Formats: sequence, C-alpha cells, structure tokens
Amino acid sequence: MISEPSGTPRSSQQDKNSQDEANSSGAVNHSEDESGNENRKKSVRRRKRTHNVSENVKRAKASCSSVSKAGGRRSKRRHVEAVTLFEVVTMGRAAMQTVIDDWIEAYMKNKDSSLLDLISFFIQCSGCKGLVTAEMCQSKEDGDVINKMVEELDEVAGLQYKRFLAFPWILTVTWPMDADSVEYPLIQSAPYGRWFHSEFSDFVSVLVAQCQHIIFDSYLMSTLISLLTELSNSYIRAFRHTCTLAAVKLLSSLLNVALSLSVGIENSQKLSKVQKAKNTRHKSTPQLDKIQKKLKELHEKRTEIESMMDIIFKGVFLKRYCDVLPEIRSICMEELGLWMKLYSSVFLTDSYLKYIGWMLYDKIPDVRLKCVLSLQGLYGDPVLLPKLDLFTSRFKERMISMTLDKDNEVAVQTMKLLVLISKTSDDVLSPGDYTQLLQFVYSSQRLLAAAAGELLFSRHLSTVVPACDTQDENNEEEAHRQQTFARLKALLHFYQESQLHNHVVYLVDSLWESGGALLKDWSTFTSILLQDSPVLTQAEQTVLVEIMVASVRQASEGPVLAGRSGGKKVMSAKEKKIQVDDCNKLTEHFLEILPKLLSKFAGSWDIVASLLKIPQYFLSESLAAEKTQGVSVLLAEVEAVLDLHSGPAVLEAAARTYLSLCGEEMAWCSLTRAARDALVQRWVDQLTALLEDLAKGDSLSADEEKTGEILATLKKLRAFNNCHDLSQWNLFKLLSPLLSVESSQGEAPTPVLQELLQCLCFSMLWSLNTSGETLTSREKAVAQRLQLRLFCERSHLCLSHSDLSVRQQAFLGVCDVLTAHSYQLHVWDPTSFGPLLYTPTPKLQRALLTFVCAHVFVGPDCDGQSRVSENSEAERLEDLHRRRNLLAAFCKLIVHGVLEMSMAAEVFMFYMKYYNDFGDIIKEMMYRTRQMDKIESAQTLVLCLQQLFVRLRKEQESGGRVHPGVQTFTSIKELARRFALTFGDLVKFRECIVMIHRNSIEFVFNEFSQAPESPTPPYLSYLTILSEFSSKLLKPDKKAVFSYLQKHTAEHVIDLREECWQPLIYYRASLLAVAEGEDAVSYVSSDRKVYPPSRSPFPKQKVEGSKSPCPFSPQVSKVHRPSSSASHHKTTDLGPFSVPLEPPARRLNAEGSVLGTGNDMDDDAVEVEL
Repeated sequence: MISEPSGTPRSSQQDKNSQDEANSSGAVNHSEDESGNENRKKSVRRRKRTHNVSENVKRAKASCSSVSKAGGRRSKRRHVEAVTLFEVVTMGRAAMQTVIDDWIEAYMKNKDSSLLDLISFFIQCSGCKGLVTAEMCQSKEDGDVINKMVEELDEVAGLQYKRFLAFPWILTVTWPMDADSVEYPLIQSAPYGRWFHSEFSDFVSVLVAQCQHIIFDSYLMSTLISLLTELSNSYIRAFRHTCTLAAVKLLSSLLNVALSLSVGIENSQKLSKVQKAKNTRHKSTPQLDKIQKKLKELHEKRTEIESMMDIIFKGVFLKRYCDVLPEIRSICMEELGLWMKLYSSVFLTDSYLKYIGWMLYDKIPDVRLKCVLSLQGLYGDPVLLPKLDLFTSRFKERMISMTLDKDNEVAVQTMKLLVLISKTSDDVLSPGDYTQLLQFVYSSQRLLAAAAGELLFSRHLSTVVPACDTQDENNEEEAHRQQTFARLKALLHFYQESQLHNHVVYLVDSLWESGGALLKDWSTFTSILLQDSPVLTQAEQTVLVEIMVASVRQASEGPVLAGRSGGKKVMSAKEKKIQVDDCNKLTEHFLEILPKLLSKFAGSWDIVASLLKIPQYFLSESLAAEKTQGVSVLLAEVEAVLDLHSGPAVLEAAARTYLSLCGEEMAWCSLTRAARDALVQRWVDQLTALLEDLAKGDSLSADEEKTGEILATLKKLRAFNNCHDLSQWNLFKLLSPLLSVESSQGEAPTPVLQELLQCLCFSMLWSLNTSGETLTSREKAVAQRLQLRLFCERSHLCLSHSDLSVRQQAFLGVCDVLTAHSYQLHVWDPTSFGPLLYTPTPKLQRALLTFVCAHVFVGPDCDGQSRVSENSEAERLEDLHRRRNLLAAFCKLIVHGVLEMSMAAEVFMFYMKYYNDFGDIIKEMMYRTRQMDKIESAQTLVLCLQQLFVRLRKEQESGGRVHPGVQTFTSIKELARRFALTFGDLVKFRECIVMIHRNSIEFVFNEFSQAPESPTPPYLSYLTILSEFSSKLLKPDKKAVFSYLQKHTAEHVIDLREECWQPLIYYRASLLAVAEGEDAVSYVSSDRKVYPPSRSPFPKQKVEGSKSPCPFSPQVSKVHRPSSSASHHKTTDLGPFSVPLEPPARRLNAEGSVLGTGNDMDDDAVEVEL
C-alpha cells in the first residue's frame, strides 16, 4: 500500500500526519498478508475479507459517500466494498464497474489519495511485493528532481530501486534483486495467466469507459501515462510486461473514446448543416451557435485524446515493440493492428505500417503470427486497401516467403492473408507468385494445403459461364453442367501443367473445403465421361476418373491421408451426418452408372483400375442395397474386365472390391461370394487343364502361348489369394509340383517363378492363419508341417537363382512364412490342435544370413545388382525401399525367435556404416532383442565387436589389400561407443555391462602364454574398444572389474614403460578415471604429467634393473607407501609410461582398495558375480 502524502495542508491532523510521512519518504510494505500477490490465492473468502492495513480508497469511504442512495444498491455494494482495486480484477466485469464507480466518487473528492490507489493497483498487478514510497513534487521543471530519476541496484542490501516522476508524485519502488525470476500474474501457467490477461485488459477498458468525463482534467491521465511510461521502461520484466500491456490497452480505450467523439462531431456537423439550411436568411441563431460551440468542444477533446495517444505511442510503443521479451513484442503488434483498423485516419499510414513490416522478420513465431493476423484485418476491409499499396509492394516478397515458415500456424495464416490479397487485388500477385503459392496444395500440412486449395479455387475454378435468357429447368441444368465442366477443365489443366505430383488424392483433399460441392457433383462427372462424342482427351479422361474416385474416397472416409497431418481426428455429429448422406448418394448413383463406365472403358486398364475402387466405398445400409439386379450387372462387368486384363493394378483393385462386397454387413454378400467362387473355380479349372497339357510336353517354356496363359492365370489367383482365403481349392498341392528342382535352377520363366512363389507363400500364410479352425487332427497338423518344410526347401533352392527378383521373392516368402509360423506357435491354444514345431535347417539359416549381407549391405563401390547409383533418384529410392523390406523381414525372424539371436551380430556390424539407410530398423531390433533377453542381447553386441576386430587383425596380418567389408579400428571404436549409448538405465542393465567387460577381458587374456617373441596378447588393443563401456559401470562394479582385470594380468610380466602395453594403460585408466568423474584420455594425460617433488606418487626407486611399481608385475610383492619426506624425490625417477596407481585423491589407500584382490572394498559395495 502507499501512504497518503500531499503537498497542500489538510483539514485534519490525520492529513498532516500523512503529509509528514510522505515528505519523509514514509513507506508501507506490500506484504503477502496485505496486498501482494493475492492473485495466487484465489479463495473467495480471501478475496472478500477486510484488510487490516489502511488503504486510501477503502470501500468504506465509498459507502459513506453514498449513504443517501437507495438501500438496495447499498446492500449490493457492501458485498464488494471490502476489496482493493487489485482484488476486483478476480471478480468479473460487473464487480469492476461497481468498484470503479466508487473509485470515481472518491476521486472527485480526493484526487491525490485515489490516484495513489490506482498507482498501487498497477504495481500490485506486476507482482511486486516490495516497498512503494511517494512524495510530492512541486514542479515538473525542477532540475534536481529530474536528475534523481534513476533505477539502480544495491548489491550489499540485495535490493533494487526505481525512482521516477508520475506528476505530482515522485515514486520510489524498492523490491528484492531476485524479483525478476519470480512469476508474476501475466506469465503464470495457463489457464490463470490467460484469464488474468483478459481481466486486466478489461479493467483498463472499463476504467477509461467509466472515466470519460474526468479524463480531460489534465491530472488523471497525465499521472497514469507517466506511471505506465516509466514502469514500461524498467529493467524488471514484470514491470515492463505488465505496464506495457496496460499502456497499449489504455491507448486502445482512448481510441474508442476518440471514435465516439468522431461520431459526435459527425452528427454535430450534420445538425449544423441542417440548421444552416433552415436559417438561410439569418446569419446566426442561438441554436446554431450552441451547435458550433459543441462542435468546437468536441474537436478540442478529440485533439487532446489524440495527443494522449501520441504520447503513449512514442513513450511506450516505440520503445517496446522491439523489446527483448517476445510477449511484449506480440502485444504491441496485436494492438497496433487494432489501432490501424479502428482509427485508420491516424494510424493507417506508412509511418506506422513499417513497424508491422519490420516485425514480419522477427525470430519468434508468435510475433510473426500477430503481424500476419493484424494484416488480415486490414486487407479484409476494402475501404482500407488504397492505403496499403506501398506496404504491399515493399513487403510482398516477405509475405510470400513466409508460406515456408517453420511454424505451421504462421505459414497457414500467411497463406490465408495472400488469399485475401488475391481476392481484393488482382494485379498484386504475379503469375510466378501464383505458381509458387499453388504448389502448396501438395503440402504435408493439411491446413496449409487447404488454404492453398482456397487460393486455387478462387483463382482458377471460379469461372462463371454466362447464363441463358430463358429460365426453364432444362436450361438451368445445362448451364450448371457447362459451369461444372469449365471448372473441371481448369482443374485438369492445372494438374497437368503443374507436373508436381502424381497423387490426385492430395489435390482433392486440399480442395475439399473450398470446392467440395464441385467435387461431389458425381452426376456431372459421369455424364461427361459417358458422352458419345469425347470432349476430353484420353489423358484428361484418366485424370478426371482419378479425381472422381478420390472425391468418392474423401466423401466416404474423410480427410485421412498417409503423409498429411493436421486434419481433424474426431468428426462432429454434423460431419458424420454429411458423410452418411454422401455415402448414400454415391452408392445409389454408382450402382447404376458404374457398369456403364466399365463397359465403355473396358479397354483402358488405368481407367478401369481406378473405377474398380469405387465399390469399396459403397454403404451397406443404403436404400440402393436392395437392388440386387444392379449388383449382378456390376459383377458381370467386373468379370468381363478381369477376362481382358491381368495387370497388377486391375487385379488388386478387383480383389479388394470383391473383399469389400463379400463382407458380412453387406446386403448382397451371398450374391458376391457366389460370383467370386465361380470366378476362382473357372481359373483353377483353366490352370489345371493347362498344367495337364504341359505335363505331356517337354518344358514349361516350350510353348510361349500356354506359358502366357499360365502366367495370366497365376497372376489372377495370386491377387485374389492375397485378399481371400482360397484354401478350399488346395492351390499348394496344385502349384507345388511346378516349383521343382529343375524349374528353380532356371528352366521355368522368371515371371512364372515369381508368381508361383507368391501364390505358395499366400497359401501357406492362409493355412497357418486358419490353423485353429482347420487343424482338427494330428494328421492335418503333420501335413501342414510337411507343406511348410517343402516350401522352405524349394524356396531355399530359389535363393541361388540367377535372377535377382526371384531370389528376393524367395527370401521374402520364407521370412514371412516362418514369422507367421512362429506367431501361431505363440498364440496356439494347447487345448486344441495347432501347428507343429518346425525349425529351419542350419543350412537355410546360413543362406538367409548370407543373402542379407550380400543384397542389403552393399556399398557404393560394390558391383551388386541391386545398386543403381548411376541411375535416377527415383530408382535409387525404390532400390533402398526394397532393401529395407529385405532387412526388416530378416530382423523379424530374430525378434520372433526363429533364428538364433547371435545371428544378429552380423547385422549389428553395419549399424554405423548404414545408419542413414537402416539405422532405425537395426535399433528397433536391438531394443526388441533386449526385451527378450538382455544378457544374450549384450553378448550379441560383444560378439559383433569381437568379430569385427578379429577380421581387422587378420586383414592387417595378411598385409594384402583392404577388403571392403573390413571396418577400420576407429569405426569399430565408434560403433562400441554407440552401442554403449543404448544402455540408458545403468541399474537395469548393470549385469549386461559387467558381462561385457568380463567377456572382453577373457577374450583378450585367455589362452595367452607370454613369450619373448610375443610379450603382449594379440588382441590387447581390443581393450581400447572396451573402454567405451567403462562409463556405464556403477562405482562398485568398477572396482570388481578392476580386480577381475588384475586376476587375468597377474601371471604376466607387464612393463608400462613399453608402448605395446598402451591399450592396457588406456583401459585401466578408463576404469579409474570414470570413478573420479573424468574420461580416460584426461586421466592418461594426467598420469603422464611430471609431478612436483612434494607430490611424487611413488618413493624414490632405482630405474636400472627394476620394474615399474605396477600391480601387473609379479616381482613386486608389496607396494611401498610414500614417505612423508618425499619432497626430495626427483621427477626423473619415473619412467615415461609410469602411471600412478590411483588418482591423487585416492592414492593413499591404493594398496588396500585397488591393488588388493577386492576383499577390502567399501562396505556399501554391491557384489557382482564375475
């Protein structure tokens, strides 16, 4: 609170005392119990209780001043009389109006006291809990007073001071130095922060609205503007943020007053004109003089208001619009846009617009967003457009570039802004600009794509065909048809000219919100396609059919597209109703029209493939579902199409259409199933006859015509077997003889082998999937396992086929079938018959692993057939996708337990080398195997590193040319580091890390006998790789591992002066340094430092004829403690590779804790079995 000082005599002794307190800088503490930070305690009881501290404007005074008012109003106000101005912010707009009315009454009686209350309010809203001292200032021109306006720190007292002039007051605010780190109301967590922002803004607006009759007294606004200007320039963020918001909201409120004055001026001018017209003979009348006087008064008030706004703009906005705090910059830009829109005569000029243009380059997305939203309000008003010409020409390029903004909301709103500009000004955006902007219809962000679709629709698809003079129904339909045709023609032209994308569904999704009525006009689509005289080219017809099918999908499924985000995940009830209505319409329409379209375009496989997708979106509950005759005609046309085409696109679409129509929920499912069974039976009979004729001949490829018929039939059976269970026709028994040893070696044509492998794979998958229903006896289970074994054996033979596509298909087929078999074993119910266990032979397992290494992990310098580095980017990506599928299929075998986990070591070797291509797959397999068995998974990682190291050693010993498959020592070490990073939870993977160290130490030192010609183990440098895992050891485990290392090195003579033992030094240092929070490199370097005489790590020893005092030397029976008189030791007594036994901090207890056998470890150490 602020005490009540004054510069003039008061009528009572209390006023004099208050004046004395003010002149002597008397202060009142804003404690938490009084008025500070009540906003953080939102209890209703606390809001309404009476404070013990005196305040200048107590509501009790207000009640005394309103004793003569009605009792009902008095009782109503008593409910809020015991609150401060700060507390009323939490009580809603109605309470604000009541309390502000009381404050105005108090202000009319005592301006100084009421102003101090208002000052206290703004300081409290800033979250300040310090001291506020007020004293009177006699004159603004007092130079001594101006020189004292400072903001400084008192580091000794831990306080900050701000002294400023808010005439007639000189205010001094004192607060703790750490106040800037405390949350103040505006930045508190949502929703309270947003709520306080709104309520605080409303308070300023209500205050100005209620005080319109006193803001011209040259006292209230002068003091308030001075206060807000000074506090908005403070170093403290809370003052700067809160008072900047208050200042700009004050300007907005004054702007509303200016607008009301402008309306009054306009009305007075009209009355003046009317009065002058009535009294043309008389020069002046009392009424006219009264109007003129009122008009002059209104002009003066508006001028004064504009002067206030100018002061606030120059004193606050110009200093804060580029503030370091982004929230303040956002506030300034948001309010500036509002000022320009509401009071364009003053603010909508180039001198003000430049600030918005500059802040379009701000690095914070929210600031850029506020600028764009402000510009949307300006460009959306046609009256304001002439004043924006210069701004548009200056910042057009920036606005266009902001459509690529990294923040999605900024990009979307910028695109909407450009749509507004395009609609209001035709010549602003050039054709090149439109070409650049319309590319966003294929954006991955749906909101941005929809905004670009609105631009496309308004620019190209809003063509209006002149209507005919006659208004009969036929002419209206014809005009509508011509209108739709013109728009579709423009859409086709845009799609073909852009050449940006091959997927029409994304274009349709972008246009759905703005052009949904056009895209759902399926009757016009089909009438254009069914015209006898073609009005479109073949390419245009194909695209038009794709657009129609995409619109059908959009109406049936909604905006759910792969690769596009930002759409609604939950549909409203209204949207669901629209979706059902659209599905009813399309089902009824296409049941009648689709057979005609299939009949007309039966010769075009691409059009037919698109048309066959439409029945997949039929609604089973449609009224047209009862029309079985239409379904029969449709199925007959589909069967006729399948007799003509055997391409994969047509067959896949037809198979999925039959699957959709055969669903249990469909009314025509029985009719469709009968038609499908008859169709498959015909194909099986045809294939059987062809195979019988082929059995009489010499070879499968002898008769090309029959081979073509067999291939076409196999394609049809394969496509339908992918979607439908064809087990009743026993295709495996029919087709397996074709996959003989001779055919797998190259006698059968490659396409036939591919289709054959896929058909057999699908048959096995369906057999495994339906095991719970079909395996009713052990004989059937044995027969299934025999089929599985036969398929794996025949596919194994195909892995060595000369054609790459056959090898890949055989590999994928084996992997899929073995994975499905493993899954069925896991979900099998023991109470019933199920699939029998089948384990692939070791030869097949090795063949699968060899295939992966030879066809997946191929470098750019290899001559593998799968490399297409010299070809186009599209082929390279296709090849990468194919290799990723091969690797994923192999990894599934390991994850599902079909193959041994140790076989994953060969895959882990390529984790770093092919990280960009396959890193995600390998990392996922590592995670899954660790869930299965973390110890075995860690052993696999160790095996991987050891195999790489052994290969490198052999390559180095051979001395020949480096093989491409051998990795360098640095790459192996980096691979170990990446493996170590995957062990995040040290406690969870504690046993794994210890096992890795134990296994690796044994790998290095086991089976090594020291000899003069081989003084070090051959794999000693592997310890450098192992040191990457030292940082993952817990403190007790580091000691145990160190002891385990000593156990394996105690039998050998080790001299650390020799360079050959450097890996052991490095690994030992990693174990010790990690315990002290260092890394191995820094520890080794510290070991090599020359110690001063007073800190020599060892007692003086003779270098000649003696070993280094190292625990690895068997000749050393004990370690001598450094004597207290070690200052005379020479540093040259230490060898170049002699290292201290422990870091300096732990050296005194080295012989007991580190050099011992581990029996004297800390009491809190946890034993780990090694």
